[in-house]
Amino acid sequence: MTESPSPARAAARAPAMLTTLPADKELVLKVIPMPGDCNANGDIFGGWVMAQVDLAGSVLPARYVQGRMATVAVNEFVFKQPVRVGDILSFYASVQRIGRTSVTVEVEVYAERFATQGKYLKVTEARLTYVAIDASGRPRPIPPRAEDDAADGTLTTE
Repeated sequence: MTESPSPARAAARAPAMLTTLPADKELVLKVIPMPGDCNANGDIFGGWVMAQVDLAGSVLPARYVQGRMATVAVNEFVFKQPVRVGDILSFYASVQRIGRTSVTVEVEVYAERFATQGKYLKVTEARLTYVAIDASGRPRPIPPRAEDDAADGTLTTE
């Protein structure tokens, strides 16, 4: 028979709760998952979280692309903790790279649990790439404004 861990040991393994959110990223979306978004175990479907990350990730590239765009790649996606019904999810994003036709964005998702209001837990992090497309769905150049904004060296460009 296995023993349950001591309270001290369980606390040491618990994920760190934060009291601040990223200052180097922009809040682009807040949402509360509902019961219809969860699986039989009561956790929110990973696909639902991915869809929300895709929406959140598209906000900043839209400013540069200035027209139609499509998600071309999910470069990285890590589920760090489960998302629960009633969590207040905050999606923070930052542009990592602007290319000739594409923009790569990093998204971090933080949960504010119902029982621990004012404390945050990073539940997901992802990196996605969006491509500017024309009316035919083909890649098109991003307007010059994007490269001008990146001239301060904070972003890399092609």
